Amino acid sequence: MFAAMLLYLLLVLIRPQDYPALVDYAGLPLQPIVLLVAAGFWLLSTEKRFDPPQFLLLAGFFLVMLLSHVFNGWVGGAIEQFGKFAPILLAYVVFAQGLDRRGRILKTMALFAICAAVLAVHGIEQSITGKGWTGIEPSQGSRIQYVGIFNDPNDLGMLFVACVPMAAYLGSRGGLMGLRRLFWTLVLGVLVYGIYLTDSRGALLALLAVLGVFVWQRRGLFTAGALGAAAVGVLLALPSRFSEIDPEEESAQGRVESWYEGMQMFREHPLFGVGPDQYTDYNPLTAHNSFVLVLAETGILGFTLWLAFVVYGFRMMWTGSRPLGELSWEHEAAPAADGDAETALAELDAIEAGLAEGRAISMTLLLSLVGFFTASFFLSRSYVVVLYLLSALVLAQYEDQRREDPGLPAFSLGDDVLLWPAVGVGAALGLYVLVKVLLVMQ
Repeated sequence: MFAAMLLYLLLVLIRPQDYPALVDYAGLPLQPIVLLVAAGFWLLSTEKRFDPPQFLLLAGFFLVMLLSHVFNGWVGGAIEQFGKFAPILLAYVVFAQGLDRRGRILKTMALFAICAAVLAVHGIEQSITGKGWTGIEPSQGSRIQYVGIFNDPNDLGMLFVACVPMAAYLGSRGGLMGLRRLFWTLVLGVLVYGIYLTDSRGALLALLAVLGVFVWQRRGLFTAGALGAAAVGVLLALPSRFSEIDPEEESAQGRVESWYEGMQMFREHPLFGVGPDQYTDYNPLTAHNSFVLVLAETGILGFTLWLAFVVYGFRMMWTGSRPLGELSWEHEAAPAADGDAETALAELDAIEAGLAEGRAISMTLLLSLVGFFTASFFLSRSYVVVLYLLSALVLAQYEDQRREDPGLPAFSLGDDVLLWPAVGVGAALGLYVLVKVLLVMQ
């Protein structure tokens, strides 16, 4: 099962099936087949857990996506949407439940980072020779791109930013006489350089957000703010599109105007939205904002479910990165080994080491979420499979931590059933106010 999961992730990220030279020879649809194989093994497994709230929230969001088309008078759109999103929902379930031990979680993080580095190397080749091994040339003459779902430099940058914390953490673990640290340092450097080559302002802002949160957790808010201001100054001085950030700049104006049109769609279709993938039927430009896109296309019902799904991931990683639950072990581990104090202390040290590793992984994935969703605030990528594979990795990590430390809380949708409607409405109002302010600034 795990081998099939890794192969599926490899096909999602490396995407040889989308290489122009191989498209005509692709034959069988490997990616769906591998997913079905992994799902088949999962169905045969004895342990299936649906307690975490994300499963119900994502299923509910999927239902709203289908109903949105129906209520807008296009049943065929619901059928089409089922074919698009059902595999993503299945992949989420398989990964969230199949990554049931720490070794698998770490291997999945490693594959994420290595595949992203391969795409960055492809981009470096593009920037040097004018064409990558896929046969794809840079976008707009200088911005690196890939194939398939990464044919936009901004999507590529978003992936790189999400994988930067993973590479940094894996390098911090050391081993193999320093070779492991050297390897992951090279991967990290390639990813950061790849972000620069995408020339994506959203990705650069996302990288700043990741660094800011990391420094905040290590050195405090003041230090993070000071270093963040210095980093912005450096980026503004670099010869890149980041130095052109201006509310009155043409692309920024078009983006804000598109956000405003999305809010108008929401006003006219408040419950179910205009339907997934229908945004450009109402506006020539896409939303360029994953949050506005969900609100406009699935209404307040879909937006609330999707937002709750996303926020639970952040809450889990924030909780998992805090030393909250470890005290529950201190009274249980000490009496071990038939009163042998030395053995008991060794076991306690091993438990603490496991807890510390779990907290470090959770902080790593929290930073990945920060990077991914900061970048997605400037992109229409609410339904892309990478988002849900990363979210599955997050849920699997928290469940693994809870098996080690039962003191960590179990999140329940029932405990927050009155919270999320208020959060959804508040977030929608916040988006509306933000758009109005940006329009005034123009």
